Amino acid sequence: MRKAIFAVLALCVLSCVSSSAVAQIKTTKDRMMFYTSGWTGERFADGRPKVSDQLLDRALDVSIEDVWDYLKNNGYSNQFEGNWQALHIEKPFTGRALTAQYMPTRPDMAQAIEAEGKAEGRVSGNNSWPINELQNRDIYVADGFGKIIEGTLIGSNLGNGIAGHGHTGFVFDGGIRDQEENREIPNFNGFYRGYDPSAWAQMELTGINQPIRIGRAVVLPGDIVLAKTEGVLFIPAVVAEAAISYAEFVNLRDAFNFELNRAGKNGAEFEGGWTPVKNAAFAQWVDSHPEMLKMPRAEFDKLLSDSPHE
Repeated sequence: MRKAIFAVLALCVLSCVSSSAVAQIKTTKDRMMFYTSGWTGERFADGRPKVSDQLLDRALDVSIEDVWDYLKNNGYSNQFEGNWQALHIEKPFTGRALTAQYMPTRPDMAQAIEAEGKAEGRVSGNNSWPINELQNRDIYVADGFGKIIEGTLIGSNLGNGIAGHGHTGFVFDGGIRDQEENREIPNFNGFYRGYDPSAWAQMELTGINQPIRIGRAVVLPGDIVLAKTEGVLFIPAVVAEAAISYAEFVNLRDAFNFELNRAGKNGAEFEGGWTPVKNAAFAQWVDSHPEMLKMPRAEFDKLLSDSPHE
């Protein structure tokens, strides 16, 4: 009887140990919900916020400055990072962030990560593990601590893997190899710190879909990644629609004001002069250019009424 009790206790201990050891690399759904608790919209099965495809498309048409202004004014001061190399620097792209964190190799840590990968049935180097998690319109965003030589997180095989899963691209605070071949992948783009022919070495994946730092920017899984020639802006999902609507409003107002300036109809108020009369003229101008209005008209009217008069 005593032996049977000890056997049951031993099984319980082993069960607790094994369950606590599961999914240490990939963020759990509970932890994802904790970090993104303000998001009330649709989510992926793993808990990551899923902003709409329509909002991703709208993001491509606004400037980084206009979205950044909204984020800065609402307390999000650490969302932009510049000074990148790119496969196609002239081609903007956007998607949802799937994050990964890398660190320099340490033997005991590497052993634990390898054991978890085997237990989960993962294959190949752990720099390929995040790729298998990508969903359509995801962008693989990796903190590679700026390493370029032997910090090449992908070559052309993994580049094609990213293209096949996310159909979008990547942003790496690190390096890549096979730059020429990656450029040839259709409808694919990526921002990175530098190119080197060396293979990835002395690095370990330490987290999938956890908060990461890219330069001076903080990135959460599900953020909208807006990558343009000027740099990369990470738009928190919880404020993404409001930020993009604000940027669209500013873009429309600028287009109207530029037209007035070119026609010499603004007097000396080249930037301001937003009186009720000028705002009314602006609203009429938007009515005559319906193809330029991406947000619902009710949202535009609210932004117009909330905008201060000068």
